[in-house]
Amino acid sequence: MKKTLLLCTLLLTFATFAMAKNRKVKVITPYGTMVVRLYDQTPKHRNNFLKLSRQHFYDSTLFHRVIKQFMIQGGDPDSKHAKPGAALGNGDVGYTIPAEFQLDLFHRKGALAAARDNNPAKASSGCQFYIVQGKVFTDEQLDQLEKTRLGGRKIPVDQREIYKTQGGSPHLDQNYTVFGQVIKGLDVIDKIAAVKTDSLNRPLQDVPMKVRVIRKWLFF
Repeated sequence: MKKTLLLCTLLLTFATFAMAKNRKVKVITPYGTMVVRLYDQTPKHRNNFLKLSRQHFYDSTLFHRVIKQFMIQGGDPDSKHAKPGAALGNGDVGYTIPAEFQLDLFHRKGALAAARDNNPAKASSGCQFYIVQGKVFTDEQLDQLEKTRLGGRKIPVDQREIYKTQGGSPHLDQNYTVFGQVIKGLDVIDKIAAVKTDSLNRPLQDVPMKVRVIRKWLFF
């Protein structure tokens, strides 16, 4: 009996540890699947996104706002089965998440970040998010951006190099919480960003999604 109890305790411990390391999700769309790593440095956003994903909250929600060379936004619960042409983007889950800005988490291509309304604390929406496509910048453009949009804040050298080679949306840094990164399926972002949209930036043909947590048991 004691051996059985000990074995069950060990299995539960291993399972708990494995789940604690469960930091990846896949975003499934008609244009392909993106694999996203969630950051431990932003635990509130990470845990909330994992919770909603496990509840299948995002199933049938749309990427309702798409702007080429900028980002693709989704997660509005009102977008489920929304009528064509309906204005979207105001749906929520009744709570916000405190900002979790980190200097080393920035808006490079493939960054997963939380959308928000215009609130002084820069608290994030409890469900809406966006994935960065962005564009590639030159040194001159980044210099000008530091003066005009970043209030004189200097972009770190390593991040500057990524913005010059891989691209992104640096003007959003330290204003919206980045809490993940696409590690597979960057081409899916480009495909979605290229779709035709209406005057509200909603795709003319719906782009629905599913989000699934990737389960990886460390002892198997």
